[in-house]
Amino acid sequence: MRRRLFAGLALLPLAGLLALTACGKNNTDDKKADKPDDGWVQLFNGKDLAGWVVQPEDKARWSVKDGSIVGEGDVGHLYTERGDYENFDFRIEAMISDGGNSGQYFRTGVKKGFPPGYEAQINATHKDPQRTGSLYGIVPIKEQLHKPDEWFTQEVIADGDHIIIKVNDKVVVDTHDSKYKKGHLAIQQHNEGSVVHVRKAEIKELPPSSAGGK
Repeated sequence: MRRRLFAGLALLPLAGLLALTACGKNNTDDKKADKPDDGWVQLFNGKDLAGWVVQPEDKARWSVKDGSIVGEGDVGHLYTERGDYENFDFRIEAMISDGGNSGQYFRTGVKKGFPPGYEAQINATHKDPQRTGSLYGIVPIKEQLHKPDEWFTQEVIADGDHIIIKVNDKVVVDTHDSKYKKGHLAIQQHNEGSVVHVRKAEIKELPPSSAGGK
């Protein structure tokens, strides 16, 4: 879900934030695991939030528990440090609580609250009628594709203006939109009481668009 946009401040690396708040630690070893032979790059190392940042005024609480990223609390987003992702296959394994709401953001900017960019919705039973698999505000999916508190896979393929979303390997969105060209990847924490888990996040980059993007 998106609301009014707010002016953003400088990014705060999650490793530093967690060190200050005693919520985690920054381990950056074992880099060789980041680039498997099949082209997929792991965005989450299963241990800490190295490589991720937050907008410092966001109120979400991020941690790593039992090998999964956990988002709790008020609205906020966990962003990749890199903000120039253009064309890619971006896949996560996630779980959302009953009544919870989250999102898999891509080509997004960084703002307090709800940032500009595309969102592949994560929602099994929240009151918002746009369910998991929706390209939020563009192609709504009303069907419940998984249960709450159940692991599922959501995959976003963005190649130029062509956007495909798959849920558990089923194509649910296949559309064209050119509003956002490049940006960060992000995970959303939507509201107090909602809890999102992400145990895998990976990307396979595709060739850049011939005309480039901004």
